[in-house]
This record gives sequence, C-alpha cells and structure tokens, in this order.
Amino acid sequence: MRASMLEASRPPLWAIPHADEADHAACRAAIRTGSRSFFAASALLPARVRRPAYGLYAFCRLSDDAIDDAALRDRPAALARLAARLARIYDDSPADAPADRTMADLVTAHHLPHALPAALIEGLAWDSRGRRYESLNDLTAYAVRVAGSVGAMMTVLMGVRDPDVLARACDLGVAMQFTNIARDVGEDARAGRLYLPLAWMREAGLDPEAFLADPVLSPPLQAVIRRLLAVADDLYARSEPGVSGLPRDCRPAIRAARLIYAEIGRELERGGLDPVATRARVDGRRKAALLARALLPGPASRGGTAPPLAEAAFLVDAVAARPVAARTPWWDVSGQAVRVLDLIATLREREATASP
Repeated sequence: MRASMLEASRPPLWAIPHADEADHAACRAAIRTGSRSFFAASALLPARVRRPAYGLYAFCRLSDDAIDDAALRDRPAALARLAARLARIYDDSPADAPADRTMADLVTAHHLPHALPAALIEGLAWDSRGRRYESLNDLTAYAVRVAGSVGAMMTVLMGVRDPDVLARACDLGVAMQFTNIARDVGEDARAGRLYLPLAWMREAGLDPEAFLADPVLSPPLQAVIRRLLAVADDLYARSEPGVSGLPRDCRPAIRAARLIYAEIGRELERGGLDPVATRARVDGRRKAALLARALLPGPASRGGTAPPLAEAAFLVDAVAARPVAARTPWWDVSGQAVRVLDLIATLREREATASP
C-alpha cells in the first residue's frame, strides 16, 4: 500500500511543468479569499499535497464562478467553454490561466481520471439550468457531482486509490455539501435557487413555490433543515473510517475540514435553525480550536466497510479503471532512454508551438 501511494504521487519523468511559482501563488490567493474553511484546514496538509490542492480547488472555484457570473442566457456557452478548458488540460495544452496550468500538472502527476472533474462540470450544468431535486436521492446525485468529486480528487492527490477510502471521501464531500445547502437556504432562495428536497418540503407542509416567492422562517422550514443536517451528520460519521486510510501526515487536514464544516451545522442549530435571516459561520477562535483538535489522534475506526453511495459509485469505478502504471526502474537503461527521447520530443514540440 505504501509503495503504491508513493507511486501515485510522483510525476512521470517526462512531465514538464506548465505552472510556475506565480501560478501557484495565484491559486493560493484564490482559495484564501474564495474558500476560507478549506484554506484554514489546508494549512495542516503536507506541502507535497497542499500545493496541488490549491490548484485543484482554484480550478473548481473558478469553474463555479464562471457559471455563476454568466448571464442566464450565456450559461450554455460558459459551460461549453469550461468543458473545452478541461479537454485542453487533458490534452496537455492548458489555457493561459494559472488554475488551468496547475490543474494540467496535477492531472499528469497524479493520473487523475477525466471522469472526476467532468462530474463536477456536470453538476455545474445542473446548476445553470436551475435544476431542482424531488428526493434526497436526487439531491445526493447533485452533491456527489459538485462535492463528492472534489473529495475523490483530493484523495487521489494524496496518493490513495483504495476504493473504500474513496467511497468515504465521497461521503464526506456530500455531507459538506448538505451542510452548505442548509446554511445557504435563504441566500439561495433570494437568488431564485432551491436545493432542499421538494418532497420533504411538501411533507412538512411547506409549498416550495410559495417559499421561493417569499422566503421566511417557519417551523416547517426548520423541520426540513433539521432533517438535512441529521443526514449530513450520519455521513460525517460514515466518513470517519476513511481518514485512517490516508497518509498519516494528511489526516489532520481532512479531520479539520470535517470538524469545521460539521460545526457550521451546530452554529445553525444554536441560531435557531434560521438560514433565512443569518448565514451561520464558524468564527476564528472556534476554527482555531477545531484545527488544534484535528491534530489529536482521531477516534478508533468502528471497523467494517460500507459500499459507496449508489450515486457515487461511478467516481470510485473511474479511479479503479485508471490504475497507476509501474515506473521504469532506474536500472532499466533502455526504458529510461525512451523516456528521455520522449522528453526531448515534447520540448521541441512545445518550442515549435510557441514560435511566432
């Protein structure tokens, strides 16, 4: 297992980095302002993972912004441009942007399957169409795409491709997304968006269209929020055994992310389950305490494994379908010579492309 983790973290000999220090700094800055909870937790990641993780999150964040910032009529074109950017990354010819260059490097270095970032873009496409979700299963399918995919990609960046660990990473991503949905109900409704399961709303006596027209706090809304947070808590607990499958120096950061996001739910509860008038947040002092707690050994695994969420199985399967090729040993002179020739050819091709 240890050898395979190291294998997955090493770039191939012929990989020529696209990103420079300025690109990595730009990705770090984008995450510092765009995702403060992740930025806080990422401080606990080892440098070998933190650096590409900034690139991954910057690409995900900027992808989301590219759709959100586009006018409604322009969103199909924005999605097409985003898909084209991803295709260029996998063709090793990224667009002229820091996040794209950094993403191209990590795709090569970590053998990241195309299906994982493509799932994220599919989820953004659902957002662009204003899709709503009738059942919890429908909402889970959405959360898997926009958050479970990120959990799976982070796991691959850490050098882990074990199906059980990937399944638990997807659980954690979905739990975080459910927390986000609960926290942002009022903000989303004022923007004409609704992510709560429609069947749950009707069961609680809440008319979805009436709520969108006039988003106000009510006991039925509080009941739905409480129910969604309970599902998120179950998934946070279900994700715990996966942390022990990560490299030891990566565990505190993932534990911190889990604790900080779960604490958003607790803040919602302390605020009377009111996501309409206020936006629950974890203040700096509490966040620091949770970061310190994440450095302590985690709870013992309760043993056993669970299959991935049905909606997330395709992500786990995508990683299994792209195993990491064995590296050519240093003593295999002929094999290394082929790699050197490939490197020279690639360099010449890039120089020719860059020539006026």
